[in-house]
Amino acid sequence: MKAIALFSGGLDSMLAIKVIQEQGIDVIAMHFNIGFGGTSDRSEHLKKVAQEVGVNLVVEDVRKRYIDEVLFSPKYGYGSAFNPCIDCHGNMFKWAGEKMKEYGASFVISGEVLNERPMSQRKEAMQQVEKLSGLEGLVLRPLSARFMAVTIPEEKGWVDRSQLLDIEGRSRKRQYELIEKYGIEYFESPGGGCLLTDKFLATKMKDFIEYNAFGVQDIDVLKYGRHFRISPTAKLVVGRHQEDNARLEAIVNNNFETVHMPEGIIGPVSLLSKSATPEDRALAGRIILTYGKTAPDQNYTLSIGDSALQLQPFASKEDVRSMMLL
Repeated sequence: MKAIALFSGGLDSMLAIKVIQEQGIDVIAMHFNIGFGGTSDRSEHLKKVAQEVGVNLVVEDVRKRYIDEVLFSPKYGYGSAFNPCIDCHGNMFKWAGEKMKEYGASFVISGEVLNERPMSQRKEAMQQVEKLSGLEGLVLRPLSARFMAVTIPEEKGWVDRSQLLDIEGRSRKRQYELIEKYGIEYFESPGGGCLLTDKFLATKMKDFIEYNAFGVQDIDVLKYGRHFRISPTAKLVVGRHQEDNARLEAIVNNNFETVHMPEGIIGPVSLLSKSATPEDRALAGRIILTYGKTAPDQNYTLSIGDSALQLQPFASKEDVRSMMLL
């Protein structure tokens, strides 16, 4: 008997796997990369936590599918930011269901805990998720199963319901007890989560899609830097610190060009829309210089695309804050 686990890499998904493994069931940990899981590469973390609970890890890149099928047209709407949590979970179960035959699995599990999260882990929301997935009766949530309706795996005797759990709410006391029980040493502390729940990222997303089509290559643009709306034709992203600079430098996006500070001047790496007009470029250049180690009354030569512009920074950062989204 095999099951596919929706695997976030978090503690709850690890514990759900251990509960099912205790019943002699083989579990495949399946992680769906939607692109908004965090600002850093989680691949090594996912490998470590999968190894910690003794499962094979499968990573599915569903970023384009997520954008096309979920992000902008959620049946159940958004949470407090740009997070279509119910539709997101429902489609992840659906995609896992599509993989069941390939991996010889009979049902799907997740680490969801009843009432742990306000939007997607209410009982009603969990029922909506299951209906949306098309896997009615085949979705098992081991940590809160005793609060849920009996599933097909339980009815058929694949899983012993008496060994499933009744964890509910936001307290992690029971989870920490299970860490001790299973001898888990490496795990992620609770917290964080999907970037789409971040209201600042939601502001950037709403601005972006007001003026441009959004694709996979644009996901990383949203994650870093200060964002400025220069004009309907131009967006500017200015690095805030060294890590931002490195991330922005690494982005490959056909719609943006990378702008560096003049040689010898310390300051941010920036991205500017290639659709920027000459006027946009001049304004963007002055903003970029304002965030560098520059003097406000001095001219600097800044290269943007094929142009070398002679520009002065603004007198202070306060002069440009009205154009900054955040």
